[in-house]
Amino acid sequence: MTTPTSWTPFLHRRDLLKVGALSVAGTLLPFRAHADSQPRVESVIVMMMMGGVTHHDSFDPKPDAAQEIRGTLTAIDTVVPGIRFCETMPCLAQEAHRFAVVRSFVTDNNDHFESQAYALSGRKVNAQQITTEPNVGAIVAKLQGAKNGFPGYIAIPGTTRPGPPPKNLFVGGWLGQEYAPFATGGRARNEDFTASVSEAPEEQFQQQAVQFTAGLNAERLMNRQSLREQLDTTLDRIDRTGLTNAVDRQFQSGFEMLLKPSVRQAFDLAREPDKVRDRYGRTKIGQRCLMARRLSEAGAPFVLVDYGYDPDFGNLWDNHNAPVQKHPVICDIVKKPYHLAGTDRACAALLNDLADRGRLDSTLVVFLTEFGRTPKINANGGRDHWGAAGSIWFAGAGIRGGQVIGATDKIGGQTVGPRYTPGDVAATMYRALGIDLATMLVDKTNRPLAMLPDGEPIAPLWS
Repeated sequence: MTTPTSWTPFLHRRDLLKVGALSVAGTLLPFRAHADSQPRVESVIVMMMMGGVTHHDSFDPKPDAAQEIRGTLTAIDTVVPGIRFCETMPCLAQEAHRFAVVRSFVTDNNDHFESQAYALSGRKVNAQQITTEPNVGAIVAKLQGAKNGFPGYIAIPGTTRPGPPPKNLFVGGWLGQEYAPFATGGRARNEDFTASVSEAPEEQFQQQAVQFTAGLNAERLMNRQSLREQLDTTLDRIDRTGLTNAVDRQFQSGFEMLLKPSVRQAFDLAREPDKVRDRYGRTKIGQRCLMARRLSEAGAPFVLVDYGYDPDFGNLWDNHNAPVQKHPVICDIVKKPYHLAGTDRACAALLNDLADRGRLDSTLVVFLTEFGRTPKINANGGRDHWGAAGSIWFAGAGIRGGQVIGATDKIGGQTVGPRYTPGDVAATMYRALGIDLATMLVDKTNRPLAMLPDGEPIAPLWS
């Protein structure tokens, strides 16, 4: 049994009882599995597009297919000879040398919940496991901890609750609630996104969890901290639950962020020049990507941009065009600033900004969704769920940009050659962070579990 040499002020008796189990196979030691020449990754930004982004109308166009497959959109050249995107991606077409597209991403599952949980965790799940398996960000937070005054895992805004019934898929799972992400948007509103609701402006909404409430300042907060510590002393005399310990860690995390000016400032989009905010786009996805860049640059280790289910626009990427959705047809909705057009602008600005600031090599950027959409446009003018193929991309962290990995057939329906799963995506993130893929962890009952049961890093990214 290993004995720690120091303890944080908020480590409680139940945590001490767990220390013995944490030595399983040396599991908490970082491991640098890749070459020393690979840049050291300081931060990960994951853009999680929950709902299923259409690959035909973004990164894998099929201009020679029948119109019922290609639709009315055209393919355009990128700055990399031989690589073409859909016309909806003009900005990213100019940044194509900075990132690698994976066109053979698969979940082999057409269910939103199961595929989203798989994408977030890298662990294949059934219907009973969609909230039990920890997100990749939760595992990173467990293994590498908080950094620079930021929690180990932040979600912007972290309020997506797909449904019905509404489900919170941003979870610590069997690691415990204390490893769920710090959600900048606070509590979700209109949780299953079936009707429009009014919201505060985006920059206020996504930082409400790190703002002083009316009448509260740093001095009063310190007084509350003192009272909290006195209460903890009393509570430590009784048997405390795991939930209480989770609240302790979340309280401490929020307390530290409120007291550290540099951290609070990182959440303040008003500090960005108007021209920068305009470049990202004055859209929700634009400002969320800008917020991710600010947090990453300030030292946040793992930031997830949550975009896809929206109170105002509905299930953005889930473009069946069923009558109840009231969506434009697929080839029109993709041109909207809240859809692919705005996402293209925001992602291109993020990559360009990171490169200009000298941060791209030390930041891993992942564009992720749970599946693609059907090759054939349906009778309502939409595309349905398609777990057999989809497109994602990676940038930074020494990844060789300007390449396409994997392929689909002539109608974009099936993969050709190597296939890559969410397990492989998770393995890629762990590798970039120097985490040993053989790591074992323990759940809340001290049962040892593999960090990643299946998956290998996507090797061509670095070749």
